[in-house]
Amino acid sequence: MNPYLDILYRDNDLLVLNKQAGLLSVPGKAPEHKDCLQYRAQRAFPTATVVHRLDMATSGVIIFALNKSAHVNVSRQLETRQTDKTYFARVYGMPLENEGIVDLPLICDWPNRPKQMVDHERGKPAQTHWSVVESDAHSSLIKLKPITGRSHQLRVHMLALGYPILGDKLYAHEQAKSMSERLCLHAQSHTITHPTSGQTITFSSEFIF
Repeated sequence: MNPYLDILYRDNDLLVLNKQAGLLSVPGKAPEHKDCLQYRAQRAFPTATVVHRLDMATSGVIIFALNKSAHVNVSRQLETRQTDKTYFARVYGMPLENEGIVDLPLICDWPNRPKQMVDHERGKPAQTHWSVVESDAHSSLIKLKPITGRSHQLRVHMLALGYPILGDKLYAHEQAKSMSERLCLHAQSHTITHPTSGQTITFSSEFIF
């Protein structure tokens, strides 16, 4: 509940928030999952609609539109990959290379929903660029730039490389899971074209893990 609503930016078209880990982006089906970032945003800004989502366990920058025109504009940018997103994650282990691209198609693992999995025959294309920022004896801080936006893409792609994200209750092995109380994945920045001014604008938030 604290902070209840962390506002990074607001004008007549956009509301940009910093979502904490453990809070849903939109309401869940169960009554106890009514509280979410969208519900909180709409209490203060009734016209706010979420343009994209973050997993409940992921923290960071999330964009809301304050009118229909802005929602359509930013949604189109996302669909046509005209935006730029940067995430940071702390993963188990130390990659042998300094950077690379994961190109592995993903599909929902239906018997184990909401988990996703790599499927070369039926999966949808998914690509992630990654680079090592720093490493210690047990973990590495990784910069992630998703080229596509599949569900759980960053979590599954890092798992496929052999470096699960710390604190990932869905995908990490027990040792990596126990090294953090939260999922160490943060949406650090998001660059879009402003729907009214046409200027390139970047929203960012800091992280600690």
